[in-house]
Amino acid sequence: MTTNWLKGLTEKLIPTSLGLVNVRVGGRPDGPAMVCWPSLMMDGTMWQYQYEHFAPTHRVVLIDSPGHGKSDALRKLIDLKDCSDALVEILDALGIDRCILVGNSWGGMLAGVFPAYHPQRTTAAIGINCTASLPTMFESIWATALSTYLSLHAKMPPLAAKAACGAFAGPTAEATDPEFLDFTDFVLRDDPKSVAWALRSILIGRKDEHRRLNTIQDVPVLIVAGEEDSQFPVHVVRKMADAIEGSTFRVLRHTAHLAARENPEAVNAEIDAFLAALPAAA
Repeated sequence: MTTNWLKGLTEKLIPTSLGLVNVRVGGRPDGPAMVCWPSLMMDGTMWQYQYEHFAPTHRVVLIDSPGHGKSDALRKLIDLKDCSDALVEILDALGIDRCILVGNSWGGMLAGVFPAYHPQRTTAAIGINCTASLPTMFESIWATALSTYLSLHAKMPPLAAKAACGAFAGPTAEATDPEFLDFTDFVLRDDPKSVAWALRSILIGRKDEHRRLNTIQDVPVLIVAGEEDSQFPVHVVRKMADAIEGSTFRVLRHTAHLAARENPEAVNAEIDAFLAALPAAA
C-alpha cells in the first residue's frame, strides 16, 4: 500500500476522555465534514480509497481509534458511549459542528449509536459491516481466546495476522485479491495488549443496541452489509438497519467484513448515491 496520499493530510493528537487520539485531516477545507472511524485492528489509513474519492468535495477526518495506530494505548474497558463522547471531543477540537460519520465494523457500530447519543452533531451516518446485537457464543469464545493470547505478548504475534485474514477476507478475496490478503498483515503493527482490551470492550462486552437505534429521528442512516461477511452476516446487519426508522440498507455482493478496504468502489458508490438522495446533498 502506497503512502504518498498521506502527504496531503495534516496529522495531530487530540486529548479526549480515552487518551490522545490521532487524527489525519485533509480534503476540501470548506467542504462538509466526513469523519471515518475504522475497524478493530486497523487505523485511519484503512480509509485510503475513501479519502482519495471524497477529498475533492469533503473535509475528511481519518481517526486512529483508541489503542490503535498513533493513538494512546488502550488499557481499560470502554464502550460505544465512551467512543461517542470521545468523538464529540474530537469534533470540538477540530471546530466541526456536524459531520457525516462513516464507520466499518467497530466504526459501523459507532455510526449506528452516535446519532442516538448526539443527533445534533450528525448530518448523516454510514455503518458498514456492523451489528447492534449481542455477541454469539462462538464469537465470545473466539474473541476471548484471542484477547487472552494477545494480552500475553509485547509484540503482535504472527498468529494474529492469520486470525485477521480469516475474519476480514471472504471467498472472493481469498480467490482473487492477493493484494487485500497481504493488506490484512497490517495488524502486525498493532499493540497486542491494546487490541486485547478493544476485543474485550467492543466485541465481547458489547450490548444489544436495537432499542437505542429505535430512538434515532431525523438523521439519515445508511447500513451496508457484505454478502460474504462471516463476522456479521447479512441477516444480523439487516436487523440493525431495521431498528433505525427510515434507514437505507444495502448488500454488497462478493464482499466480506472489511468492505471499505476490500471493495472501495462499491462502498464509495453506495455512499455517493446515499448522500445525493438527501434533501440537501451533504
